[in-house]
Amino acid sequence: MQLRELLNAISPVAVEGSTAVDICALECDSRQVKPGALFFALPGSKTDGRKYISQALAAGAIGVVADSFAGPEQAEGCCFIQVANVRRAMAQAAAHYYGNPGKGIPVIGVTGTNGKTTITYLIEAILKSAGYTPAVFGTVDYRLADTLRFEATHTTPESLDLMRMLAEFRRHGANALVMEVSSHALEQHRADGLDFDIAVFTNLTQDHLDYHAGLEPYFASKRRLFTELLGNGVALINADDPYGRRLLTDIPAARTFGRRSSCTLYPRQVTIGREGIHGVFSGSHGEVQIDSPMIGEFNLSNLLAAVAVAQQLNISNEQIAAGIRVAPQVPGRLERVDNDGEVLALVDYAHTGDALEQVLKTLFNLEHQRLYTVVGCGGDRDPGKRPLMAAAAVNYSDLAIFTSDNPRTEDPLAILDQIRSGALAAGGCELDPGTVAGDSRGFVVIPDRRSAINYAVDLAGKGDLLLVAGKGHEDYQILGTTKIHFDDREELQRALAQACAAPIPGGRAHV
Repeated sequence: MQLRELLNAISPVAVEGSTAVDICALECDSRQVKPGALFFALPGSKTDGRKYISQALAAGAIGVVADSFAGPEQAEGCCFIQVANVRRAMAQAAAHYYGNPGKGIPVIGVTGTNGKTTITYLIEAILKSAGYTPAVFGTVDYRLADTLRFEATHTTPESLDLMRMLAEFRRHGANALVMEVSSHALEQHRADGLDFDIAVFTNLTQDHLDYHAGLEPYFASKRRLFTELLGNGVALINADDPYGRRLLTDIPAARTFGRRSSCTLYPRQVTIGREGIHGVFSGSHGEVQIDSPMIGEFNLSNLLAAVAVAQQLNISNEQIAAGIRVAPQVPGRLERVDNDGEVLALVDYAHTGDALEQVLKTLFNLEHQRLYTVVGCGGDRDPGKRPLMAAAAVNYSDLAIFTSDNPRTEDPLAILDQIRSGALAAGGCELDPGTVAGDSRGFVVIPDRRSAINYAVDLAGKGDLLLVAGKGHEDYQILGTTKIHFDDREELQRALAQACAAPIPGGRAHV
């Protein structure tokens, strides 16, 4: 593709140099530049892409896109392109370069703090039941049925990667796109090359305040999906959420889902128990029979969102019901870990105060003897979440076991001190791990995550609930800058198998 053709997609402020040159690649990492590439010098919080223009030129870039050129960069035959917003220009250029792969198919975006992954899995299952071949981009992976699957580096990939992979998915038969759209992605214009047909708002609670300056900027980034990227598409908003109701004031034509019968879609009759969610959803598109193995009030909201999307696509209610029945277990979202006894052992990705509270509320209301929660907080992330997560754990658990998550470059013991303070402030009682009995209530601190999981399993007996929260589907732990293999599901499975026949203190039979 010639550079002058690509410039039609990005509305440059100024151009210096010839545009009658062929572009062989788009890059935003100077280390990946090859001769004939167009380099985007992205601004960033830690570094500035303009610092690497010379490196890109030395590697053979024949064009550079930046918001300004202040240095002595000069290269014969190179074109310098100034734009108002480099990230937006890159997304628009990527869409054009890869043939606008989002055109001609339903494009569905899901944003919010919690529920995005589960909703996209449900939508994918329903679409498959209706004969679609959907591409899905999200926290777990980027995939097309069983044909193609790529590891997810971000919830929403960088625009160059998004368009490149979507174009490949289209070549392999994708005829719908379902994607999680994160606040980072919206702030950084990663999805600006797409025209969304349906946008879903799940909820908004405290998260990512290490990146956003506060809840209002966080909400503003989410709002972009509806006010700037949706165009003539349909907004579907959770009317049970306070921020959802705020968004409705901006988008009065939006459709709603929620518990109230005034919503476009609502649960007319439903039961939520240990075996799942069953009932009838009702609304402007008729009634849908719901039979899902998922548990929890929060999953009721996720189901409503997925059904609302499917109805907007004019998928029949019978196909919707069939898709929900066969929807797979969402990795790391209240994922059951099988064992030979009667402990309900679960792994969940909950890593915010609200998400953990919603999961624990669900478990607390299920029939059980005791509820054990193993949880930690990630390092180099919003520290304001730590006391909120600690409070949720001690308020709903018989025993909370606080441990390390991904400490990254923070001191894991310092993170645990903040969690401990939050637990004490919430009225929790710290216990000595060596003195905990079958009826003890409070919390213990065990820094090593494997040891914490083993400890919880050693205590759990028949009829108990055991939740390991925070990492969900992740199969790694980040210690400093080193990533090691660590999968909560594997660790819990192994510990349960080893403890299966062993007696525990107090005379209660083990699993």
